Amino acid sequence: MNSVRVPAYAKVNLRLEILGRRADGYHELRTIFQSISLHDTLTLEIKRQPGIELHITGNSQLAGEPGPDNLVYRAIRDLSRALGFRRGVRAVLSKRIPVGRGLGGGSSDAAAGLIGLLRLTGKRIDGARLTEIASGLGADVPFFLHGGRALGIGRGDEIYPLPEDARRSVLVVSPRDIAVPTVDAYRWLAESGSGLYLEPSGALTKRPAPPKLWGFCALCWSPQGGALSNDFEAAVFPRYPRLASIKRELLRQGAAGASLAGSGSAVFGIFRNPAMARRAARAFPNDQVFVCSTLSRAEFRRKLGALDFA
Repeated sequence: MNSVRVPAYAKVNLRLEILGRRADGYHELRTIFQSISLHDTLTLEIKRQPGIELHITGNSQLAGEPGPDNLVYRAIRDLSRALGFRRGVRAVLSKRIPVGRGLGGGSSDAAAGLIGLLRLTGKRIDGARLTEIASGLGADVPFFLHGGRALGIGRGDEIYPLPEDARRSVLVVSPRDIAVPTVDAYRWLAESGSGLYLEPSGALTKRPAPPKLWGFCALCWSPQGGALSNDFEAAVFPRYPRLASIKRELLRQGAAGASLAGSGSAVFGIFRNPAMARRAARAFPNDQVFVCSTLSRAEFRRKLGALDFA
């Protein structure tokens, strides 16, 4: 196979709780990821010359020829080394997922690079080793190897598949002039004191003790689509009231539930059908809006052409 094309799907967090700071400096969290149909597209092909050539289109912030710090570049490089693959790779990433909005676009692009290279080379790798490479690229990347709905714990890189509901319509609203760096969102959360406190050891801990995992997962989606929650809202909304107003408007437009996506700045709403989502989109003429749907794990894997890794 000389070339492959792989979609890189965005995600939303149906629930997201920050539990504290770990000894390694990362934050301990638990979250429920959900794939949605909004996606970038990554095309890979083998080239005669050695090395990795990466081009990005569709986003003026990223367009051009990124270097070795880019997540797609790193994914192809790290997996090539693990596979012992020495031929050159040309990659073209067509961006549609907005950057800095909490939708996981960069992590999804990296996972698409891993899956695409396996498809391109026809090689196989142990699933645990592939997950290790993915986790080294970013905490969200392991989720994007599987998609659908899943529980993420630890840094968010320990992934457990969850039962899935019927397809839901999702309206993503992305303000054009607001981006929220994740590192800032964590700092604001610590400063806000929203249920968090610093122990004498310096650990950031949530009080009272959070509910058990089964209860956390059971609340992730009511039959009506609600019960969404995100700890980052308490820290991000006071700094960007516009995001809180978007959430209120989504609910006013008939969303069964609405929430910040990751650390923001995108906000999403769950609707009963695509027609309702499209009507609601008209309430946000100055923002980027995406009418999409949830994506099951089986559909995700089928569309990516995901392989059995071992």
